[in-house]
Amino acid sequence: MQKIFIILMTMFVITACGYKPSSHLIKNVFTDTVYVEIVVDRVEPENAPFIKDEINRLVYTRFKGRVTSKAEAKSQIRIAYAGSTYAPLAYEDGYVIRYRANIRVRFDMVNKEGKTSKIITAIVESDIEASSLTSSTLRIEAIRLGLAKALDEFLAYVSAKGMLKEAK
Repeated sequence: MQKIFIILMTMFVITACGYKPSSHLIKNVFTDTVYVEIVVDRVEPENAPFIKDEINRLVYTRFKGRVTSKAEAKSQIRIAYAGSTYAPLAYEDGYVIRYRANIRVRFDMVNKEGKTSKIITAIVESDIEASSLTSSTLRIEAIRLGLAKALDEFLAYVSAKGMLKEAK
């Protein structure tokens, strides 16, 4: 009797929690075909392929959709790297050894409800080396980390919009 009760309670807890994955909620905002446009920044052009690959991966894995041409797509995402600023956080012997990078990314979404824009600022803190070659590599890595964070935040935003739409 106790074993049956435990099994029934476990089934109740698992099925009654109302959990839905974010990919389910995102489908309330985007359809299964998405066109992705990346605006290449003239100052940081090396980051455009990274953004394109990352957003394509996220469309496949999180949206459960596919990237198509603009003519075939029912939804569109336009991503523009809007620049970055750096602020020193720590000094040693007069040199900056730790900094904060603020990465700004603009997302424009077009779907069946209309157009929505969102600017996301991602913050990355990192150590820096005395070598200029290493510093340049670390700067690019900080920008890529910030871009990845901004994409994740964008997905959370879209998921929240999908949850609100489902609640209506």
